[in-house]
Amino acid sequence: MRVIIMGCGRVGEQVSRRMDEKGHHVVVIDADERARDRLGPKFRGEVVVGVGFDREVLLRAGIENADAFAATSSSDNANIIAARIARNIYHVPRVVARLFDPRRAEIYQRLGLVTISSTNWGAERIYELITHADLDAVQTFGQGEVALIEIEAPPRLVGRMVNQVTIPGEISVVAITRQGEAQIPVLGSEFREGDRLHFAVHARAMSRFEMLLGLGEGA
Repeated sequence: MRVIIMGCGRVGEQVSRRMDEKGHHVVVIDADERARDRLGPKFRGEVVVGVGFDREVLLRAGIENADAFAATSSSDNANIIAARIARNIYHVPRVVARLFDPRRAEIYQRLGLVTISSTNWGAERIYELITHADLDAVQTFGQGEVALIEIEAPPRLVGRMVNQVTIPGEISVVAITRQGEAQIPVLGSEFREGDRLHFAVHARAMSRFEMLLGLGEGA
């Protein structure tokens, strides 16, 4: 996966290092030439010096071929501008923006952008959102602790019931859309081929959720 991280502060640095350690192609954008030094000698990725929403800088970072973009600078405005450019102009599949002012979160969510506003666990959450590529987080709640995930019923779930995938406090089935009609399921509702499923998933359960659905098996 080719990942661009805009901003090499504490969160951006942690995300960049972890993605690099997991074997992803990481490109860091930062206005400070010392960003490379902060990432350390073990970092195998690239560093592009410049402003993260500048067109030439983004092109040098490989935005046209990026699989994911994370805006993690110290400026809400810069992050949201860069995130919108990545999503709307270059159509990067997975875009996450760090947000300091949670009061702006609802506005940005209306724009279709996933935001993270807690610096304490922001790096870990950004990593989860980027790497769980089979999952489509259509909305997040609070400071990103809970995500609304939309997915077509995978083969493993067809014929099974809601109570078999419900984990109290971690994973809940919110709705099932079948032939264009949505319904609120009960524990005995059965999943069918072609169903569109909406799950509420806590951040700590994302990996467990993927295993439950059988995503990524055999890769």
